[in-house]
Amino acid sequence: MSNNLLEDKVVVITGIGPGLGRSIALQCAKAGADVVLAARTESRLAEVADEIKQLGRRSLQVGTDINDDASAQNLVDASLAEFGRVDALINNAFATPPLGPLQTVDFEQTRAGFETNVLGNLRMTRLFVPALTESQGNVVMINSSVLRHSSMPYGAYKMAKSALLALAQMLSTELGPQGIRVNSVAPGWIWADTLQGYFAYLGKKRGVDAQVIYDETAANLDLRRLPDPDAIADAVVFMASDLARNISGHCLDVNCGEYHH
Repeated sequence: MSNNLLEDKVVVITGIGPGLGRSIALQCAKAGADVVLAARTESRLAEVADEIKQLGRRSLQVGTDINDDASAQNLVDASLAEFGRVDALINNAFATPPLGPLQTVDFEQTRAGFETNVLGNLRMTRLFVPALTESQGNVVMINSSVLRHSSMPYGAYKMAKSALLALAQMLSTELGPQGIRVNSVAPGWIWADTLQGYFAYLGKKRGVDAQVIYDETAANLDLRRLPDPDAIADAVVFMASDLARNISGHCLDVNCGEYHH
């Protein structure tokens, strides 16, 4: 949907890709923002930048590794050089930790997941604090509904995302006196290419149409449907906007009623 919630704001988004990152960028642009697009894979950025241009907003593409100090600092410098301000930082970059029992999960792979999902997002937030203090801006961490369950084989994933939630809450307390809000958005299922392909695989394995898998999954959600990337991105836009000006330290679940919190 088109609105003016972020009119003339500058939003920096990490982890731009073909799924949720793209949707967040486009929904921010539709809401009136100019957007800084950051990702390790720079080839992903050009197509999204072109889509933002077609919406009448400006964008900046910056290849960024949030685990590298110099690369992360370059994102801050480039954003301020281009736009002169930053009003919101959307920490969407993530790495999926290894799946499997915690009794046997690989320590190095688990540690690498924490490096990106927790320390990388802390690094980016700390570097943008001066700019966000000046603009009285905000930070949105993209979390996951893995927070709300303890299902196999997501132990290491839940550990990392739980730490990210704690990070957002502590940053809210620390940065609040400077006028910076810090919140989280936790998606459930995301009905996009990856999940669609997975459901098609499951359907083929069982000899049924992928729609059967969808319907079985959706039956456990209050709204009987799975959220798409734009619906999750709309929640991010809300959290980044002045409509949420008195909300900080909060985690907004977007899961069509799969979990209640």
